[in-house]
Amino acid sequence: MKYSSLAIALTFLLCGLTPAQDGSVPAPGNLGGNEYPRISADQRVTFRLKAPEAKKVQVRGGAGLVKDALDLVKSDDGVWTGTTAPATGGFHYYWFVVDGVIVNDTARPTWFGWGRECSGIDVPEKDPKDGEFYAAKEVPRGEVRVNWYQSKVSGKLRRAHVYTPPAYDQQPQQRFPVLYLQHGAGENERGWVEQGRANFILDNLIATGKAVPMMAVVDTGYAVRPGSESAGPTSAFEEVMLTELIPLIDARYRTIADAEHRAMAGLSMGSGQTLSIAPKHPERFAWIGAMSGPPRKGFDVKTSFDGAFADAAAFNGRTKLLWLSAGTAEEEFHRHTLAMHEALTGAGIKNVFYSSPGTDHEWQTWRRSLHEFAQRLFKE
Repeated sequence: MKYSSLAIALTFLLCGLTPAQDGSVPAPGNLGGNEYPRISADQRVTFRLKAPEAKKVQVRGGAGLVKDALDLVKSDDGVWTGTTAPATGGFHYYWFVVDGVIVNDTARPTWFGWGRECSGIDVPEKDPKDGEFYAAKEVPRGEVRVNWYQSKVSGKLRRAHVYTPPAYDQQPQQRFPVLYLQHGAGENERGWVEQGRANFILDNLIATGKAVPMMAVVDTGYAVRPGSESAGPTSAFEEVMLTELIPLIDARYRTIADAEHRAMAGLSMGSGQTLSIAPKHPERFAWIGAMSGPPRKGFDVKTSFDGAFADAAAFNGRTKLLWLSAGTAEEEFHRHTLAMHEALTGAGIKNVFYSSPGTDHEWQTWRRSLHEFAQRLFKE
């Protein structure tokens, strides 16, 4: 699809940016008035780093922005510069590698991803309308509340982010359904709010009547029993969720505490956790969403996930929605997700498959997925 120069200009104006002669503008959110990184009208991103003594500087990052690595070129004044190919609209992690050392961009904020704090950039959509669903609009807004709790299972202090819809405070007698959202590997409980903009997506859907007013809970997917580190970094998460997190949320908030009003969904690692927990606990979850994360070694309807899908009639009778998604550019994940969808359908398991056009294993796939998934939740 082609867009007019007027539409592209509007994209930048909506972000409070003024294009230069080459059509580029400082990226939205640059710190301290920094001119770089810059984004051009065709979504190319130009990076710049001053490192006079460096021998080699690269930009590396996540899917949708930099494939492999971008080698920067040094000028006489010791400034290294390079421009990417056109990027996908939406959020992307990146970082500099200076003579083999990872360095974040001091011109940008950081987000937790890749197991560490990373620089990140949100590339405006070519057509502003494509980014409206996750924009911070002038609509009634919910709140994101931080809940600290001491986990007896892991022996650690944990933090859960809880989104409450606008009606939560406006209608103090009302109770609400809850969506539990899980992040991907190398990320934490900040991801769905900061990178995923889940609160704005839900605000916008609820304001237009496209989604039921709901709560959303995001906790870290990492949990290990003390002394059991060899079992893996997520080995105790199911126990934390079922015995600590859900009871905590039901005790602290006005939830509707039954399976028909509780959903679980996740992306990548969080998708695997969702499929490992929710289908075998129908007494807890009737709504299930798996984004970019079915088994890549093959899915068997009868045996995968402890045989949770073996009895089609029983599964269909207790599950309101099984929803799968992947981006078309994340080829392996898309292929395996589609195969899982087809296998489930062939076995008589009711499920829905959403394909995000043109996006890779990146937050734009998952923003779109949440937008589509949330519209189906808690509706008969």
